[in-house]
Amino acid sequence: MTSKVVRLFLAAAVLVGISALAQTGSAGTPVASAATPAVSTPSVPATASSTRVGTINVEQAVVGSNEGRRDFEALSKKLEPKQTELKGQNDELEALQKQLQTQQDKLNADALASLQKQIETKKKSFDRAVQDAQEDAQGQQKEIFQRILQKMAPVIVKYAQDNGIGMIVDTSNPWPQSPILWAGQGVDITRPIVEAYNVQSGVPAPASAATAKPASPKPVTGTSGATPKPATPKPTEAPK
Repeated sequence: MTSKVVRLFLAAAVLVGISALAQTGSAGTPVASAATPAVSTPSVPATASSTRVGTINVEQAVVGSNEGRRDFEALSKKLEPKQTELKGQNDELEALQKQLQTQQDKLNADALASLQKQIETKKKSFDRAVQDAQEDAQGQQKEIFQRILQKMAPVIVKYAQDNGIGMIVDTSNPWPQSPILWAGQGVDITRPIVEAYNVQSGVPAPASAATAKPASPKPVTGTSGATPKPATPKPTEAPK
């Protein structure tokens, strides 16, 4: 593994876990999904006037809201020290591996065995550190995601009631991960939900929102092969 992987790992981790969260909730309604068991919404009985079907990309709605952008950017900065720590461990491991490659023919049996043992120990430690960091980052992502969705749920329900919508389905994931084969843009309510939630939350747009675009790094397999390949995050720009 190259140091580039470590540099990108935690910087992108804030976005990676969001896809996993949305995947588990795409089969149901966005406000009462398996991914967000804590979310409770009032029942909206279907009536003769509420026969419309709406779609919402829950992932984009949460991450694209002003509060979502603010909190995920803050989490990214919070994880920077861990990113630096992992890069340091990776650099040490790669230096030892390079030493082994260039000096293994010159070392005696004891020195060679000692170096190999040192590499093995550091690699195991590094693998554990990467896994722990990934789990910690995803846990914090989940907390932010659920907290925002909990507050966004009533906004979604009210919008449905006010606009005669009898059903709303989540399009965070494409078919066949989602039961929705196709939906036209005319039924998508993601943008108005984000706008309504931004007004309700009172959170201003982050200063970097206009220029910052999240990276979608491609996994790179290097010498140590220690870091598990992260899933490519979905676009997180505010819905258009």
